[in-house]
Amino acid sequence: MDSDNSITRREFVASSTKAAAGALLLGRMPTIISAKPSLKKKRLAMVGTGHRGTGMWGTSVLASCGDIVEFVGLCDINPGRAETAKKMLSVSCPTFTNFEQMIEKTKPETVIVTTVDGTHHTFITKALEMGCDVITEKPLTTNEAKLRQIIEAQRSSKNKIIVAHNYRYPPTQARLKELLMQERVGRLTSVDFHWYLDVYHGADYFRRWHRLRENSGTLLNHKASHHFDLLNWWIESEPEEVHAFGALEFYGKNHEFRHTHCRPCPFKEKCEFFFDMTKDKRLMQLYADNEHYDGYTRDGCVWKEDIDIFDKMAVQIRYANKVQVSYSLTTYSPYEGFRVAFNGTKGRIDFWMHEKQPWPMESYDEIHVTDSFGKAEFVKLPRIEADHYGGDPVLRETIFKHQSAPDPLKRAANVRDGAMAVLIGVAARNSIGSGKPVRIAELTDLVPQAQKPYAE
Repeated sequence: MDSDNSITRREFVASSTKAAAGALLLGRMPTIISAKPSLKKKRLAMVGTGHRGTGMWGTSVLASCGDIVEFVGLCDINPGRAETAKKMLSVSCPTFTNFEQMIEKTKPETVIVTTVDGTHHTFITKALEMGCDVITEKPLTTNEAKLRQIIEAQRSSKNKIIVAHNYRYPPTQARLKELLMQERVGRLTSVDFHWYLDVYHGADYFRRWHRLRENSGTLLNHKASHHFDLLNWWIESEPEEVHAFGALEFYGKNHEFRHTHCRPCPFKEKCEFFFDMTKDKRLMQLYADNEHYDGYTRDGCVWKEDIDIFDKMAVQIRYANKVQVSYSLTTYSPYEGFRVAFNGTKGRIDFWMHEKQPWPMESYDEIHVTDSFGKAEFVKLPRIEADHYGGDPVLRETIFKHQSAPDPLKRAANVRDGAMAVLIGVAARNSIGSGKPVRIAELTDLVPQAQKPYAE
């Protein structure tokens, strides 16, 4: 219950400046008038120089923010890949295989962590200990023990961690957030959220390092942390209890033939999942040309018997504010996208995001708002298909240029936000293993709050 001195979410939205809110919803940052920028650039270092790191946090950052940032070091366990990344970024900084040595020699202000998920905690905690701020790809980490290490490291450090939950930034997600903040369909009571990975994108997780739960924590962590963070952000509460089911029944050992990886595979002519990496120059340079250093193959077989993650998942979540969520993730769908529906005391909001599908698509996305005893409203938004529905560019601009800009939708994600997204995935994985519900409070000392806290 709000106190007499507080404002409602509807009043909060109404009180935000229309210009700033409108710009945010359209995926743009408002114009910030500031002093003339310093000639001294922010010193960045990156650990993990794979496809995501060199793209999203490498070439793209330099293209949009190269006037204010510079890379002073690149680190990877694969020395060849680090050198390849250096060429792709067109930078002159040194490369390293030893993380601490890179920090000591290059003295970066901020470290970007884009390594295998299971090692995030190592580099996050060490970077904080050595006096650096951290930008980390999601998920924050892969299990509760590693998460506790990160939480303690953050509490002991004066430096900060930014978790790159980029799915908060597309204009469609932001418009849904605004409708919920306005209580457009009354008080929120439940959410139906279903995500579909097609047989191209979904299969790719089973040919890469993600296929092993020691690396990714399963897709309940690596992929679904996107979705769980969206739920936490949309609902404005924190998860309290999770019950889940999951299985591996399509990929992995569920096939009659298999090989090590696609390029030398004797079954390539008859395998519908054959991936010809030779057609992708970037992947060949980053991975194939550097396989001899560590043996990692980017085009691994999706039928390998060592795959131990789930390919179908269903999760029930109860939030501290009593909102209930039904979530599912399918990794071998014939089309790509997601459906989400918000059920409220006065109506329902429906949205279906089509990313890749076999039938014609409109040039816009449409949100349906249906009143319980009234008319239906259709909200059309321009379709943005690239870069996580347009979220990546806005996230980069926000982090490197506009951290002090107004944030009426509370899109910036801190350690607690990253932790809560991870904890749902960890709880779901533990629930699948035990067959029982798992309470979030049992995993760390973070106590779920009915009203999502925004202060770090």
